[in-house]
Parts: sequence; structure tokens; C-alpha cells
Amino acid sequence: MDLQYTARQQAFRAEIRTWLAANAPSRPLASFDTPEGFKQHRAWERALYSGRWSMVTWPVELGGRGCDLIEWLIFEEEYWRAGAPLRVNQNGVFLLGPTLMEYGTPEQKRRFLPRIASGDDIWAQGWSEPNAGSDMAAIRCTARREGEHYVINGQKTWSTRAAWADWTFGLFRSDAASQRHHGLTFLLVPLDAAGVTVKPIRQLNGLPGFAEIFFDDVRVPVDHRISEEGDGWNVAMATAGFERGLMLRSPARFQATAQALVELYQRNRATADRDPALRDAVLRAWMDAEAYTLATYRTAGLLKKGRKIGPESSTNKIFWSELDQNMHETAMHILGARAELLPHAPEAAGVGAWLDGFLFAQAGPIYAGTNEVQRNIIAERMLGMPRS
Repeated sequence: MDLQYTARQQAFRAEIRTWLAANAPSRPLASFDTPEGFKQHRAWERALYSGRWSMVTWPVELGGRGCDLIEWLIFEEEYWRAGAPLRVNQNGVFLLGPTLMEYGTPEQKRRFLPRIASGDDIWAQGWSEPNAGSDMAAIRCTARREGEHYVINGQKTWSTRAAWADWTFGLFRSDAASQRHHGLTFLLVPLDAAGVTVKPIRQLNGLPGFAEIFFDDVRVPVDHRISEEGDGWNVAMATAGFERGLMLRSPARFQATAQALVELYQRNRATADRDPALRDAVLRAWMDAEAYTLATYRTAGLLKKGRKIGPESSTNKIFWSELDQNMHETAMHILGARAELLPHAPEAAGVGAWLDGFLFAQAGPIYAGTNEVQRNIIAERMLGMPRS
């Protein structure tokens, strides 16, 4: 693997750094789990689109720049270095977008991708159900074919961004007699359709980052189906691969957290060094973030050569989710009792957003497929171990 950037890549880095310096918000936006913050983040998505930075790997005619994955990683490094806002449309940009690139028809790509890139359509995930969390093969929400429509009935839960999103994508059981991963179809559903009810779910911080979605005879045109009827499992596994293995959690995110952790330790070294283990934990966090970066560059290089992300995406998911937890737990120990203060509390100087990050990190081993399930995938599909 060549670790040297080309002149073109260096010029690309300079271009995005200059644009972000001129356009990134100078003050943090409100949380996108609030009505005000959601609008602010949608406006930021449109600003990114105006500069063709929304998803640089997409073709120019679909709202991108035609960049390769190495350039996307460079973009992410500069984006996180600039402290730019979190992406409210990450489900659309990083998950559904690549899925449409691989499985969508030309008409579907022209219809949906530019609106994803511009933030005109914000997307929610429609994976989990009350009795089908990480085990997507247990999905029971039905989609019955009636002529040129599917009629959907059932419920989804823990749907990320669904509280204010415009659309959801997900798996639905189109063959009532099917079992497990057979007979599932991947559909795109507008959340303002007749028969759809959205009920927000509050997170640990009290904000509605998730929602339940109820479907009562919801009619969805057949042209909202991705790939063939009954092929939903294969499509969803590709989407899950993007989520676990590369797109959703770029290494720059964890490099930024690791750097912030180093700076937090340096500011609080007089008290932190009372526990020698904290210094080691900070060093380990920085090294692990760099290791994940190098591993991701390697994956990007393999994908450029035509390889696909397989079950090894499960190893990535375990690594980055546990790395995120470890870094935030270390920060909590460094801050001591002050760690429990909210950022706006009068005595919270220097605490920053570590508490919010810590609370969110607890979900990392659960979303995108629980780490227990990922370990089963690694054991069976990578190591060839028998099922218990």
C-alpha cells in the first residue's frame, strides 16, 4: 500500500480545506434531534450540495464529483478537522446512496440520488422491528403485491432520524409463506404516505433520535422496489456492509475524537496522572484510531481493484464501536465528577461534548447489528466454525 499522496490528491485536500474554511458554520448547530437543529442541518446539506461536496464519490451528473474512495477519505479527514456539522442525512448519503448505485435502476438513480445529495429528501432506516432487532431475518412487516403497488402492514422501531425524515428504506416480507432471509423485498417508503404513523422515541439525552413507524395498508408503487421481489436480503446485506465496513463511520471521525482526547489529557494532566492507567488508555486510543485509519485505506484500495466488502465488515464494526466507547470512557475518567455536567452547566468549562459522546457511544455495539451477532458472523463466515 502506497502511503504517499499524489499531487492530485494534495490539490484536492487543499480545495476542500479552503471551501470548508469559507463555508463551514462558525458556531455549532443545534442538535439535529430537535426541530430547529433538523432544519439547520438540512440547510447545511444543501450548502454542501451547492459546492458538490455532499458525496464526492457519486457521478457529477448525480450531484457528486466522481472521486474515488481515497479522495473520499481525504475529504472526511478535512471535514472532521474543520469541525463541520454531523450529517443529518447520513442514512441517505452513506447507506442508501451506495446501495442505489449498485442495485438501483437508471431511473431510480436519477430520481433519488440528487435529492439525497441536496438534502431535499432526508432518509430514515427501516430495519428493526419489535421482534427483529439485529436479526433482520426475523422480519414480519409485510408487503403484499396488488397490481402495481405493494400494500404494507406492520411496524418498524428504532428507526434512526425517522422523527422528522421524509422517507424510510427497509426490508418487508413480500412472501407470506417464506421463512428467515427468504421472501424479503427492499422498498422505499415516503413517510407522509397515507397510513403511515411515526412516533418518536427519546434517547438517553431526552431527544428523539429514533422513532417507531406504523404501517396500516400503506400503498407503495412497485417502482419504489430496489432490485427484484424477494431479493431484499442481498440488497440489505450490501447496505449493512456499507454501514459496518466503510461509509457510515469514516476513520477521520475517530481520529478527531482521539486527538481531542489527547488534548483533554494534556489540559488535565496534573490530576489524570494520579492514575497511570489513564495515560496508557489515551495512547492506546490514539494508536487504535490510526490503526483503523490504515485498515480503512487498505479496504478502499481493495475496493478500487474490484473487491467487495464481505463478512470482514463485521470486524470493522466491532473495532470502531468499541474504540468509540473506550475513548469516551477514558475521557469520563479524566474529567472525574465534572464528566456528569451538561456542556451548558455553569461549572462545565472544559467539559465540552464528552457526556453526549459517551451516551451515544453506548449505542455503538448495538446499532448496525449487535456486536454479539457480528462475532457470530466472524466465527461462521470468516473462521469456518460450526454453529452452536
